[in-house]
Amino acid sequence: MKKTKVALAGSGFISHIHMESYLRFVHEAEVVAVYSRNKENAANFAKQYNIPTCYDDYGKMIKESGCEVVDICLPNFLHHKATLMAAEQGKHIILEKPFCVTLQEADEMIAACKEAGVLLMYAEELAFAPKYERVRNLVTKENAIGKVYMLKNGEKHSGPHSDWFYDVSQSGGGALMDLGCHAIAWMRWVLGGNPKIKSVSATMQSIYHYERSKAEDNSVVVIEFENDVIGVAEDSWARHGGMDDKIEIYGDKGVVYSDLFQGNSSLTYSVDGYGYVAEKAGESKGWSFTMFEEVFNQGYPHELIHFIDCVRNGTKPLVTGEDGRAVLEVIYAAYESAGTGKKVYLPFNSDVEVPIDLWLRQGIKRKIATL
Repeated sequence: MKKTKVALAGSGFISHIHMESYLRFVHEAEVVAVYSRNKENAANFAKQYNIPTCYDDYGKMIKESGCEVVDICLPNFLHHKATLMAAEQGKHIILEKPFCVTLQEADEMIAACKEAGVLLMYAEELAFAPKYERVRNLVTKENAIGKVYMLKNGEKHSGPHSDWFYDVSQSGGGALMDLGCHAIAWMRWVLGGNPKIKSVSATMQSIYHYERSKAEDNSVVVIEFENDVIGVAEDSWARHGGMDDKIEIYGDKGVVYSDLFQGNSSLTYSVDGYGYVAEKAGESKGWSFTMFEEVFNQGYPHELIHFIDCVRNGTKPLVTGEDGRAVLEVIYAAYESAGTGKKVYLPFNSDVEVPIDLWLRQGIKRKIATL
């Protein structure tokens, strides 16, 4: 059977994760082109993965490559323009988190994809991670812990790989924008996909990367859902020792804890150190948790298999552009709460160029997108 042709936009860390997923697990898709703003990076990426064509012109790639799907793994400030250009050419879109930088951009992206009749698929892997999905089914289908009254997610490491994350004119924010989007999306997913949110409270700090960035590198967000459920998101770029991702769900008849990484690792002691330990682990000497099937356990292959299946069969994706926008609205409210010290009630919007300015109050301008 004919494979679905995918063009990959981006050559950074997350693009490598997507490529591993396509090559090993997504057998009904083939990546036919890759784009990078750096021509040499595009060529090197294409050579590494035997991709037939590479581009440093995004417009040419979506017009000339013959792709049916564009998988956007670009810096946040480019999501809006890349989505609009792909939709204009009738391409279905897989879009890495966070959805975009502003709510205005989100509305324009959703509208453009609807007008073009293309799928806009929001790549939130925690909605597909096997261990977390088992927990969700325990709670929602098997009633293992009774009525849920609190959810917690914590995702923490010592900071992103690429420099652009630390430039808030490109990223829109720090640890909350980068990691908190996962927590918010996961909570919504566990609570049925579109639960009503009453209010958001947040506090933020810049304690580790303050000389490098204006971005917050530690945040705690409390979300009050209308069904008397409290959600707590703890996100940090200041936690050493590699990636940490845990969930907790509390019910009136039980509780469940789950660790996305350590539960899928081998406990290792090395005198001299060794190769790869885990994502963002800084040291392999002494004791470490050596990861196994990291990409699979995080849910990346599962989401891409699902998205390609949606394209091939014309079905609605489990996670959509509307979900991405809903997550971004909570992020806006969290920055506003951290900036004012007050609880923020939804719906909420604000005319800022980057969400973090609701906390910083410095009039930061978003970087102009060029592709």
